[in-house]
Formats: sequence, structure tokens, C-alpha cells
Amino acid sequence: MRPNIKAESVGSLLRQIARLNLGVPITLIIDPARDQKCKIVQRLASVLVIELLDLPTYCPNLNRIEGFWKFLPKKCLYSKYDSEFSAFKNAIIDCLSQTYTSYKQELDS
Repeated sequence: MRPNIKAESVGSLLRQIARLNLGVPITLIIDPARDQKCKIVQRLASVLVIELLDLPTYCPNLNRIEGFWKFLPKKCLYSKYDSEFSAFKNAIIDCLSQTYTSYKQELDS
């Protein structure tokens, strides 16, 4: 059975990390996505002597992207209707462009 493309991408990342020859133990923190926890990725990490440390499912304090995915629609999409896809897309792009300026303090908390 052929692994999915995401598992192949994770495997590629593991190989790139291993090629760095850091000379220290490597622990990679992963989220509970299937493509990161599949047997192929687990075996490859073991062969490359890379420890995979799982984050708990939905843990925004440890996995910052979870909080960001909650923040983004709240800031740029809630209570708004865009009849054109381009307006919807531009609202998201505008919000993303302000993450390190207007929204920095809010995102840091």
C-alpha cells in the first residue's frame, strides 16, 4: 500500500533533519494528525533515531496553531458576508498581514 503524500512529506522532513548530523538527540514534537502518526513515519523516525513526541489532541496552550485557527475567523470572518470569493480571500490576507503588527499583542497572549 502506498503512503499518502502527507506521510511522504513528513518522511522527507525527517530525512532532512537526520542529514543535518547535529550530534545530539533529536526530538520532534508532532500533532496528532494521522500522516504524522502513521506506521511508516514512526518506523522511519526510529531508523533515523529521531524521537517523535505527540502533542495531546486539541491543546491550544501547547499547539499555538490551534489558537490561531480560532483567532483568524473571529477577526476577519465573523458576522460578515462576502458575496465574492475575492473579498473573502482579501479579508483573510489582510488579517494575516496584520498578525505581527495590529494583532501581535493579542496573539502573544
